[in-house]
Amino acid sequence: MSENNTLININVQICDRPYRLKVKPTEEEVVRKAAKNISDKVKELQEQFAGKDKQDYLAMCALTLSVENQAVHSNHQHVDSEILNDIARMDTMLTKALD
Repeated sequence: MSENNTLININVQICDRPYRLKVKPTEEEVVRKAAKNISDKVKELQEQFAGKDKQDYLAMCALTLSVENQAVHSNHQHVDSEILNDIARMDTMLTKALD
């Protein structure tokens, strides 16, 4: 079995609850950072909005992170479009120079 197919057990904690996960070794750091990011966001929401239960905080956290993800995705599409336009302009300039 190659190292890419090997899974390792890790423990992460989200909202004071432990979760045992099996992940690829190459994914461990990303999963740990994601769990920490969720915990940090939930703590931030708990400081802003008192009196909610943990499910409410997790729902707000999921919505916030999803919105941030959509914004990053949209920004990448915009950058990709700009790069493609730049390549097309350079191709046109090179074609004219070679004619």
